[in-house]
Amino acid sequence: MKDNISTRKGLMALSPLIVFLLLYLLLSIAANDFYAVPITIAFLAACMYSLLIMHGLSISERFGRLAEGASSSGVMQMLWIFILAGAFAASAKEMGAIDATINLALTAVPPNFVLSSLFIASCFISLSTGTSVGTIAALAPIAGNMAAQTGSNTAMMVAIVVGGAYFGDNLSFISDTTIMATQTLGCEMKDKFRANIWIALPAALICLALYTCLPSVSIESYQAGQVSYPAIIPYIYIIVAALCGMNVMLVLASATALAAAIGIGLGTMSPLGWLKTMNEGIMGMSELIIVTLLAAGLMHVIREAGGIDWLMQMFSRRKGGRRSAELSMATMVVLTDFCTANNTIAILSVAPLAKHMAKKYGIEPKRAASILDTFSCMAQGIIPYGAQMLIASGLPLDIIPFLYYPYILGVVALIYIIIPHKECNSSTNTSA
Repeated sequence: MKDNISTRKGLMALSPLIVFLLLYLLLSIAANDFYAVPITIAFLAACMYSLLIMHGLSISERFGRLAEGASSSGVMQMLWIFILAGAFAASAKEMGAIDATINLALTAVPPNFVLSSLFIASCFISLSTGTSVGTIAALAPIAGNMAAQTGSNTAMMVAIVVGGAYFGDNLSFISDTTIMATQTLGCEMKDKFRANIWIALPAALICLALYTCLPSVSIESYQAGQVSYPAIIPYIYIIVAALCGMNVMLVLASATALAAAIGIGLGTMSPLGWLKTMNEGIMGMSELIIVTLLAAGLMHVIREAGGIDWLMQMFSRRKGGRRSAELSMATMVVLTDFCTANNTIAILSVAPLAKHMAKKYGIEPKRAASILDTFSCMAQGIIPYGAQMLIASGLPLDIIPFLYYPYILGVVALIYIIIPHKECNSSTNTSA
């Protein structure tokens, strides 16, 4: 760590990130729409501003500094994972995996346990597909129909779907947040999953018990479509292969090929159609890839200017330990998500500092990744202007009081941080 970085120098080093957050937040508020301002443009503006704080370098060298951060080995590996994840997700959808998963989940809904069953279905679908947006888009209309049939509170039924969607968003191996958290913190997905399950599963079980204890709601069995069991195999393969320790890029590549083989065998897509589908999936990740490149270059400039060291210096003056560092990680990612309404970008923005803090205070990368992912999903799950909430209902404020899972997840995650952890005790005072 650089010694005695002044507050002026530290703030100047961090100013590109501050410019990004203020530009995005203020323009979004002015437009009364958090998705009116393209996040790529906000990052591009911050990168252009960052050129001004690199003193003593030519223009070519300043752009070179941005390119140096964007072209690091870790960033390139992350981009490969995004590309393969896009190809797999599109292939699985085209061959019918998403429809099969939804039909299976809805077929298993017992008529007399609608609330708990709907929550389980939402958890299962989001864990399999890795997308909270897709899960909510698919199940919210169904939840609304169920509420109409039973005379239940529609906001509560839709909130159940929203809560379950974040269970999978937090844990799925093909979720953007999981990929971002594990790659930026430098840990294996299976290790992060094993650490994260101690937070997400207890929260889900508590929430499930709560739904079971609420007054029962009875409904006629939902008439789901026919379940194509072979179409679900790629999702099962992803989870099993990742937990067995297979390299994540190999998992995604082989799962894509498996989805294609099953889809072609079932007649749901042709070989040439599969190639087109993969291209669409990859192109669908283009915005995230561009944002990752811009943010990686920006964070490199901030790091080189001493911004991360200054933050670490300020944190060290507080004489905080491991627990304080983890609480700081959680607070930063929550506040960033509130500003950006995007949990993936929140993780990407906070990860460099979280990585330094984890190294200094002996926090395992899998634990730090789990904290960032969990609290970013918790924050995204309760903000009324997030994409998921806007998809779930035109009146997201009606849903907020019934978002039991995100609230319980936040409480369980805080307990996870506060209670001493044996893996961290021996290295709490490790210095960077």
